[in-house]
Amino acid sequence: MCPSHLNCFYGLQEEEERLARSETFAIRISNAANLVLFVAKVYASVRSGSLAIIASTLDSLLDLLSGFILWFTAFSMQTPNPYQYPIGKKRMQPLGILVFASVMATLGLQIILESARALMSNEKEFDLTRDQERWVVGIMLSVTLVKLLLMVYCRTFTNEIVKAYAQDHFFDVVTNFIGLFAALLANYIDDWMDPVGAIILALYTIRTWSMTVLENVHSLVGKSATPDYLQKLTYLSWNHHKSIRHIDTVRAYTFGSHYFVEVDIVLPADMPLQEAHDIGESLQEKLELLPEIERAFVHLDYEYSHKPEHAQS
Repeated sequence: MCPSHLNCFYGLQEEEERLARSETFAIRISNAANLVLFVAKVYASVRSGSLAIIASTLDSLLDLLSGFILWFTAFSMQTPNPYQYPIGKKRMQPLGILVFASVMATLGLQIILESARALMSNEKEFDLTRDQERWVVGIMLSVTLVKLLLMVYCRTFTNEIVKAYAQDHFFDVVTNFIGLFAALLANYIDDWMDPVGAIILALYTIRTWSMTVLENVHSLVGKSATPDYLQKLTYLSWNHHKSIRHIDTVRAYTFGSHYFVEVDIVLPADMPLQEAHDIGESLQEKLELLPEIERAFVHLDYEYSHKPEHAQS
C-alpha cells in the first residue's frame, strides 16, 4: 500500500513512462525487422519466381508502409496540443489501424486478380533448381522464425498499436508458411498450386483485416462496456464515500481504445458545496486511475426522481 496518494501518483506515472518506452522499442524493432526481412524476401522472390512468394513479399512492402502509418499515429499521440485537441489524440490509434486494415485488404484484392490471371495463362513452366530451392527455403524459414519471435514479444503489450504489430507478425508467419508450401507444391506436383496458394493468402488477408475494421469501428461509435465492467464501476462508486445516498447513472462507452465514463451520484441536499465537490473530484480521480478509462465525468445531484438530463442519446 502506498504511503500517500502523491506517492501512488508518481509511482503510476513512472510505470506509464517505462511502459511507453518499451512500446516505442517494440514498434522500432518491428519496423527495422520488416525492412530487413522485406529485402530478404525480395531476393527469395527473384530466385523463385513464385507468385505466392511474390504475394508474400508485397505484403512485406505494405508492412513497411503500414508501419509508417502506425508510427505516425503513435508519434502524434505523444505530442499533445491542448488547444487544438483538448481531449487528447487517443482516437489516432483506431484511426491508424483502420487505415492499416484498408491497405491490407486492398493488397488481398490485387493478389486475387493477379492469381486469377496466372491461372488463365497458358504459360506453365514453374521449376526450381536445387540451388534455388535451398535459398528460398532457407530465407523463408528464417523470416518466419524472426516473425514468430516478434509476434510473441509484441503480444506482451496492451497498447493497441503494438497489438496491431503482433497481429501483423502472426499474419506474416501464416503467409510465409503458405507461400513457401505453395511454391514447393508447384515445383514438385503442378504449376497451378502456386496461384491457388496466393489466392488463399489473399482471402485470409481480407478476412483478417475486415474483422479488424469492424472491431475498431465499434470502438469509435461508442460501444458500451460489458455488464461486469459496469458492475465494477458501480461498486467502486457506491463504496467511495459514506455520504453517497444513491447511484443514479453509470455509463461506460468506448471513444477510441479506452472508455469514457459517466457517473451520477446523489448526495444530501444540505451538504456544503465544498464537501460535495471534494467527494465528486476524488471519485473522478479514482476512476481515471483504472487503466481502461481515459476520462471520467462525475455529476452531483441531491435527488434522483427527475427526468433524464439529456434529451438525446
